[in-house]
Amino acid sequence: MDHFADRLIAAVQCRKNPVMVGLDPRNESLPDGLRVSDSLDFGKVAAAYRQFCYGVIDVVAPLVPIVKPQAAFFEQIGPQGMQALADVIRYASDQGLLVVLDGKRNDIGSTATAYAQGFLGSKGASPWGSDALTVSPYLGDDSLEPFVQTAVERSSGVFVLVKTSNPGGKRLQDLIVDGRPMYEHVGQLVQDLAKRTLGHGGYGAVGSVVGATYPEQLADLRGKMPNCWFLVPGYGAQGAGAADVAGAFDERGLGAIVNNSRGIIFAHARPEYRQRFGDARWQDAVAEATRQMIEQLRAVLPGESS
Repeated sequence: MDHFADRLIAAVQCRKNPVMVGLDPRNESLPDGLRVSDSLDFGKVAAAYRQFCYGVIDVVAPLVPIVKPQAAFFEQIGPQGMQALADVIRYASDQGLLVVLDGKRNDIGSTATAYAQGFLGSKGASPWGSDALTVSPYLGDDSLEPFVQTAVERSSGVFVLVKTSNPGGKRLQDLIVDGRPMYEHVGQLVQDLAKRTLGHGGYGAVGSVVGATYPEQLADLRGKMPNCWFLVPGYGAQGAGAADVAGAFDERGLGAIVNNSRGIIFAHARPEYRQRFGDARWQDAVAEATRQMIEQLRAVLPGESS
């Protein structure tokens, strides 16, 4: 199988956009007809999540290159939710989408190895079958090595948290250490790992999570981390727009995937779509919101993917 970063480049160029759709199912936000009245009936909720995510995937697979299931919402409902997550990953992969599992895993030694081997590797290379995994760096560089090694062996990817989109992230990430904010030290580590794992397209198997809600830092890190794909959260519901993410891309319009979860998958509840589509046509709302984001990003992107 080809190098993960090269597959990501090919997928973005094929779809001509860098939109990532986050799959974050929540029972209370599902459209009528899918919402489960008894939220403690975990079997029914799991079935609803599966059906809903399949419906989102059916709509977005022809439009975008990649999706990102959020493990927490499936884990929240127990074993049946975890089976639904596995089914959703497999379904997305079968529809030709790349899949990043947003699990923010890490530990030390053999535990990190177990996480890496469990989650990384599509097409039967791992039990979960995801193409990439989000990982926390705060146990140190040795904790990242099992993920890097497994990603290289299985043509997978790792996205390391560097500068997150939440307001409270700056309490630790912006701490000044040896004259630089902590996130820059983490970014340097991730850049070094990316250079060790380069594909033909100039990007490594190790990327970074950098939030759109800090556009100046995002653009600065693009310059400091030229070999890292960025996974950029914060678009849409968290307040960031196309202009905020423009600095994440290289001169070819590559190097970043921009995630939108609630703004796309629950578009039927957004004021601008509620009357046009409503719950009955929720998939049409998903399609419209996805196309709108694609056009917004194309307006600010240079190069081949625009």
